[in-house]
Amino acid sequence: MIRHAVFAVALLTAAATCAAQTSAPAGDPARGQDKTRLCEGCHGLDGYRTAYPVVYSVPRIGGQHPEYLAKALHEYRDGERSHPSMRAIAASLSDQDIADLAAYYGESPKATASK
Repeated sequence: MIRHAVFAVALLTAAATCAAQTSAPAGDPARGQDKTRLCEGCHGLDGYRTAYPVVYSVPRIGGQHPEYLAKALHEYRDGERSHPSMRAIAASLSDQDIADLAAYYGESPKATASK
């Protein structure tokens, strides 16, 4: 009986994982390039440093793994990451916007907002 319950939980977990993986929209790099205006002011400038909320170097996002970029944007949008500017920008993005931006920036290490 316990083995059946463990199997059922494992099966439900696997099904939920598959559903989560297939529910994300496919990203289109061309559409993503059209959506970079909110990104280019910081992420498109070599060596850019910002002073809000603290002084730090802004990371280059071109060439990052698309799944990482999408996950980060979802976490900003959902309040799981705390950078105020990124949270505000991500709040305006749909799931499709996030997928498109991740596809665009993930396509090449040389991808920049001003491409």
